Amino acid sequence: MENKKRKIYKISIDRKACIGAATCIIVAPDAFELDLENIAIVRSNAMSLGDDTLLIAAQSCPTSAIILYNDDGKQIFPKLV
Repeated sequence: MENKKRKIYKISIDRKACIGAATCIIVAPDAFELDLENIAIVRSNAMSLGDDTLLIAAQSCPTSAIILYNDDGKQIFPKLV
């Protein structure tokens, strides 16, 4: 069984878009938490989770405030139009 190459290398939160719905925390509590302003922040160990979990967490955000990047720094979610 060969290792899958990681696709997600960076996670950021658009603080202006986040409404504190916390769906990301429900999906990936080890990757996200809410700060004192009820805005999601990325936990220090977030990258220890698998790409699939991180993508599902990002997809669960009702305002697409979670932004995922590949190893080249290109935004891979949400897709740019």
